[in-house]
Amino acid sequence: MTGIPAIVSPSEIAQWDRETDIVVIGQGVAGTCAALEAHRAGADVLIIERASGGGGASAMSSGIFYLGGGTAVQQAAGYDDPPEELAKFLLASCDPLDPNAAIAFANDCKDHFDWLEAQGVPFERTYFGGKAVWLDDTTCLMWTGNEKAWPYREAARPAPRGHKVAGVGENAGAAGMKPLLERCEAEGIAAIYDSAVVALVQDADGRVVGVKVKQSGGELFVRARRGVIVACGSHNMCEPLIKQHIPLLSETSEPLGIPSNDGAGVRLGLSAGAHAVAMDGVIPTASIYPPGQLIKGIVVNRNGERFVSEDVYHGRLGNFVMEQPGQTAYLIVDSEIFAYPENPFAKHTLVDGWETVEEMEAGLGLPAGSLVQTMRTYNEGAHEGVDRRFHKHLDWIKPLDKGPYAAFDISFDKSHYLFITLGGIKTDAEGRALDLHSNTIPGLYVVGASAAHIPRNGKSYASGLSLGPGSYFGRRAGRHAAGANWTS
Repeated sequence: MTGIPAIVSPSEIAQWDRETDIVVIGQGVAGTCAALEAHRAGADVLIIERASGGGGASAMSSGIFYLGGGTAVQQAAGYDDPPEELAKFLLASCDPLDPNAAIAFANDCKDHFDWLEAQGVPFERTYFGGKAVWLDDTTCLMWTGNEKAWPYREAARPAPRGHKVAGVGENAGAAGMKPLLERCEAEGIAAIYDSAVVALVQDADGRVVGVKVKQSGGELFVRARRGVIVACGSHNMCEPLIKQHIPLLSETSEPLGIPSNDGAGVRLGLSAGAHAVAMDGVIPTASIYPPGQLIKGIVVNRNGERFVSEDVYHGRLGNFVMEQPGQTAYLIVDSEIFAYPENPFAKHTLVDGWETVEEMEAGLGLPAGSLVQTMRTYNEGAHEGVDRRFHKHLDWIKPLDKGPYAAFDISFDKSHYLFITLGGIKTDAEGRALDLHSNTIPGLYVVGASAAHIPRNGKSYASGLSLGPGSYFGRRAGRHAAGANWTS
């Protein structure tokens, strides 16, 4: 799909090829959960999926659901995480567009975890306490955001909330999608594949009443008596939208997604009068860890200045690197913590080693005295166990005074930053699409990565804030479209 598609009027349709109560566009985690809840609420549901089978980008993900509120996994690991603490963290860290929706998610999170497990989504009662982007085993509970980073650790009591499904490797998400897809099939929810929704049908009163579908054999029109739920993924692969809204992405940046993440959901929403928000939101990631010891180093820009605490979420660090002068940044370590970054995708390169900080400053071409002063100030605090500038957590503080020293180039236009987009259609807590003035578009729901996320940008993100809220708000949209009250 290119450009914003033209709306189809019902008067242009000689005959509907198919009728149903609810059309769900896309069968990733949000669409699948929406379809299940709508079907269980008594609605006739049709899933329309562009690929040859369900799963979407959710199945290709690392399988992390951001969940809290005292889940069974958190309790097994010894963490007390009341819903109000999760809510405080989300409100402080994410600055959500809809605080009430974020609070609803926090309040229902524990029950939502139970629901996912009841569908067969596998979660172990295991815990990893270190720093990792993803795990190569089936360990579940992880620290996946800025929970321990300042100032968020002061706004809410830190707790690990990344719940990884019991799958293996970078694409563990498939293990989470498999049982959800099997539930759809077992419950007889209709689905058609290799089918792309290319336009919405909207009546004179502004209500979305159906869709136009393109298949290899031609086109068909499907009437949706109760509503259309758009859940067809992000716009990672949509170059026009990326260039328009995120111009700081460099030529070495690479979108992380699947071919159908081309912004079809956003474009369909816009065509019906919905409003897109946070379209400049992006998670650029080229983490400096593992190994975790590298977090004890410092990151400086071309002015020799630190600009962020090194223990933050890797997407937060990536956003700050992207915004630095010349997009230049270096990771500075001493001999005591020296190690090569193990992230296989980041391609951070060793610049050189030097016997003294003065030699390193000159070798990196930094302003005279800048790095010397930065290191002196940092080390003075580190000897006392504090980071006076950015308040790095005590776990990651050590004086960098054991020469020789080394620098890795982590510049945005030198390293390989993978990115995920965050913006999308503005919605309410029920997934209803909203216009510029927050009026609902009747009959239209948008969930998952086609909608704007709880966090506005990668500085606020935590791994799992796509699958966690996506599955939750998908459920809410399904029930609401079917005319049922929400119960978690």
